[in-house]
Amino acid sequence: MFEAVGGAGGTLLRAQPRGAASARRTPPAGAAAGFTDEDGRLLPADDATQAVAPEVRARARAIAARLSLPRPQRASTARRPGGRPVTLPYRGGSDDIDLDRTLESLAEHPVPEDEDIFVREPARTPRSVVLAVDLSGSMKGERVRTAAATVGALAAELERDALAVVAFWSDAALLLKLGDPIRPMELLDAMLRIPARGLTNVAFPLRLAAQQLASAPPRGARVLLLSDCVHNAGPDPRPFAARLPRLDVLLDASGEKDEELGAELARAGRGTYHAVRTHHGIAPALGDIFRT
Repeated sequence: MFEAVGGAGGTLLRAQPRGAASARRTPPAGAAAGFTDEDGRLLPADDATQAVAPEVRARARAIAARLSLPRPQRASTARRPGGRPVTLPYRGGSDDIDLDRTLESLAEHPVPEDEDIFVREPARTPRSVVLAVDLSGSMKGERVRTAAATVGALAAELERDALAVVAFWSDAALLLKLGDPIRPMELLDAMLRIPARGLTNVAFPLRLAAQQLASAPPRGARVLLLSDCVHNAGPDPRPFAARLPRLDVLLDASGEKDEELGAELARAGRGTYHAVRTHHGIAPALGDIFRT
């Protein structure tokens, strides 16, 4: 597995130790010089710091703007002793105004904006989502750009929740750890700098996703697999899918694909299966996935 490390010059994929005994804590990334005893390969600057095409960024922003995921399921205060609604700025969802908090806000802002109105909302169930994105050699050109747009859109929508992102091929790179701050455009740029490569090991990201979700509340935990599911490296991914709290499969059907395996993975993971042929199908598919 690789870990994505951001720095002044771009994104570095740093290989992680294979054995737990050899694992060590890595220092925070930064622009300062550093040393390592790992072997490395020097990449040309135009490859290592490849700029993200403006049209790819524009597509990600457009999909993010169209994507409106259903709000998380509300936790029932009747089932939770002592559970109370929380007061939040108005976002168009609730009409239960917190009068005291709103009057305090209006005293400071005589000409109010929407966010100066405060409403009571039931306590929400937090979501912990791991997004596994296929960057193997079979995901080229338009397919990888659609995947990148999905990352940007999903990251923007899950800003208040916990999100992890794993990019995979025959190996995998952990681009965002569960619970780390979500910066959608930085995350998108990091993924786009990884060239499509190698075979497709679908089992590997599912195993990494289980590790990321190990300490997350099961009720709101799920994995979203974005892939053509043409599995041609590594062990059978079906047993790994069955061990997850939930696995939803978003299958890119625009080229070579394995729809049978995609459907079987979703069934094993007690989730949903959606096949999309263009990036226009991403937003409604994600809406359906997070509605259930």
